[in-house]
Amino acid sequence: MDKIIVPIDFSEYSEYALETAAILAKRNNADLIVLHMLELDKGSLISSGNALNEQMVFYLKLAEQKFEAYLDKAYLESVNVTPVVKHFKVFSEVAEVAKEHSADLIVMGSHGASGLSEIFVGSNTEKVVRYSEVPVLVVKQKPEKLNFKTVTFASDFSMEMVEPYIKARKLFDNIKLIHVNVPGEGFKSSAEMETTVANFLQKADGNLNKLNDVHYASDYTVERGILNASNLLGADLIAVPTHGRKGLAHFFTGSVSEDVANHATLPVITFKI
Repeated sequence: MDKIIVPIDFSEYSEYALETAAILAKRNNADLIVLHMLELDKGSLISSGNALNEQMVFYLKLAEQKFEAYLDKAYLESVNVTPVVKHFKVFSEVAEVAKEHSADLIVMGSHGASGLSEIFVGSNTEKVVRYSEVPVLVVKQKPEKLNFKTVTFASDFSMEMVEPYIKARKLFDNIKLIHVNVPGEGFKSSAEMETTVANFLQKADGNLNKLNDVHYASDYTVERGILNASNLLGADLIAVPTHGRKGLAHFFTGSVSEDVANHATLPVITFKI
């Protein structure tokens, strides 16, 4: 891991993300790219009015000064930090910045979302998860030791999940696997689940050594099954693959990974399929 991006908005949750990223940067000798996006209207920025332009420049300079002061943290000492300021808030742009800097990870703080606000607005973190091609680590609490001793990887163990699993395995060598069985059309018998998982492991690992690390859970929804099983296994981190659905496809079908990232109290890391 060479580069980590942290989008911040000066909230306590972005403070959690910044401190988490600093810990990971020190452990991996990685560079930190700290991104702040101003909530300025794009049309105002390109307006030809002199008075308006002067006002915009004033607010930009003020925000940049605040940003510089915000980065004066003891835990950032000895970390190579590059500040990046974008002038308006487009959360797909976080993914673009990650691609531009060849980042290996995005770390974001989140307080989650629920109800109508989740359906019609969604959290900023959720939007980044949806667009990002690189893994996104979502944290909701101040990091303590940040020891990911037990990591759960939740999946349906179809072949398209092999690549996200391999990416997760490269970062964590202590992964426990979760297969959630739910009522309805997707229900599988025990034999069907075990066969699916065995075929998956043979493809991904070339062996069946991790069969004993598979936890089969039955629940009413996949999300609840992942969260309950992760708590039962004493997980420090939940890893989930994501399709990154957008637009109407996301509205009608939802995304289990985004729901888990939104509602889990544990840190969650997502991997694009």
